[in-house]
Amino acid sequence: MSKTLTEIAELLQASDKKIQLIYAFNGTGKTRLSREFKEIIARKDDGQDALDDAEQVPLSRHKILYYNAFTEDLFYWDNDLDADAEPKLKIQPNTFTDWIIRDRGQDQNIITNFQRYTNNKLTPQFIEQTKQISENGRRVNISTFPEVKFTYERGTEHTPLIKISKGEESNFVWSVFFTLLEEVMEILKEPDMDKREDDYFNELEYVFIDDPVSSLDDNHLIELAVNLASLIKSSECNIKFVITTHNPLFYNVLSNEFNNKWCNNPEAEPRVWTYKPNQCQKYRLNKNLEEKFDLIELGVKTPFSYHLHLLSEIRKAINDNQVKKYHFNFLRNILEKTATFLGHDKWESLLPKVADNSFDSYANRILQLSSHSAHAGEETGDVDENDKVKLKELVNFLSLEYGFWKQEAEGDQ
Repeated sequence: MSKTLTEIAELLQASDKKIQLIYAFNGTGKTRLSREFKEIIARKDDGQDALDDAEQVPLSRHKILYYNAFTEDLFYWDNDLDADAEPKLKIQPNTFTDWIIRDRGQDQNIITNFQRYTNNKLTPQFIEQTKQISENGRRVNISTFPEVKFTYERGTEHTPLIKISKGEESNFVWSVFFTLLEEVMEILKEPDMDKREDDYFNELEYVFIDDPVSSLDDNHLIELAVNLASLIKSSECNIKFVITTHNPLFYNVLSNEFNNKWCNNPEAEPRVWTYKPNQCQKYRLNKNLEEKFDLIELGVKTPFSYHLHLLSEIRKAINDNQVKKYHFNFLRNILEKTATFLGHDKWESLLPKVADNSFDSYANRILQLSSHSAHAGEETGDVDENDKVKLKELVNFLSLEYGFWKQEAEGDQ
């Protein structure tokens, strides 16, 4: 039975699995699900500061640590070009960055993680400032890090300050979060709370990660997925993880990594497994027209079949007469990936041929136009009846010509 996002979040919270991995298309509601989950886990505590009530704050210091689209809202650019101001990335005051940069001194690890996924010459500089606060009735000075500047290293010199791209900015925010997560897992290795270096995360129960890979190329995406999976599997605490993504490659790499056991000390006798595959549950999240959702369990051993799922989505749209322009984009996506797998330099090479042995120009045209629409509104616009017929022909041709089998039930995945 379909459920609300709140009910889906409650199901996730009730699970006893160490890891819950969820695939969903963009726009399904992954970010909203992370917020619903946070609201269930991190009910407002008396004495919590006002900032922790804000939607965008990713750190609830008692129960849950989460990364989603709102995490990036903690960072914003101050670049008054009219006044020739130097570009700098501002950090809103929050417990998230204070703990990892000021209290734990992990700025160099943030830089290392950031350069791993971008460029080893692109260097963040954390700018330290002093702020007065009231503590036990006295005014005391504390260090804060309210902004970051970026330069390129040129030998022993640095270029003038630059404004990094949106993709690089996303990678930077993820690097801050991932460094925080590494530090937390290291501290929580110590089972005796009295012996831990820091008690800040003693009550942490959940980590929720929503789509950290939107701007990465495939090589860095795979590296990030492997690093994240290794960190989670090697963790020696009782923290539970929920990971959501719209990226099929990221999902597949994580799925495969979570299918492998992990032992922190392979030389030990008997060997103690920190992680086993049955500790991970995999799902697909679907959204229905009436704003209800289905959380579909996927097999532990079976990898997520992205191409088959896209084909099933297109077939369902054809059967229900609900074809939209984005379904043509789905088909082009399948053709591009299939062409790469088969060694063709162009996806058009997979299109059916017409009488003169040339490729079907009509099919080529509608796939080109529908997948390069200039306006967002066109994605859900009406589709010409002839184009619908052609879409059905192309799906049938692709299935027969290249051996894609047809899914008759959800369990076939």
